[in-house]
Amino acid sequence: MLLLKISIGIGLCLLLLGIYLHLFSDYMASLGITGIIISAMCFAFGMIFSLPTKMYLTFVLMQREADKRANKTKPQ
Repeated sequence: MLLLKISIGIGLCLLLLGIYLHLFSDYMASLGITGIIISAMCFAFGMIFSLPTKMYLTFVLMQREADKRANKTKPQ
């Protein structure tokens, strides 16, 4: 679970960096095509690293469902 959280964090940071470089960085604009490629690569790797988000949410929801079932079957 910790590895998934780290991967999600890295992905979100790379996404934000890619957006910042593309929209707000004058240096990237001065680089021309190279600047566009750099910002696009940051965005692309951010998307790749944020893919485990779905897996993490699935694990959390499955754990909650298992806890609910355990509490229902447990005699009080």
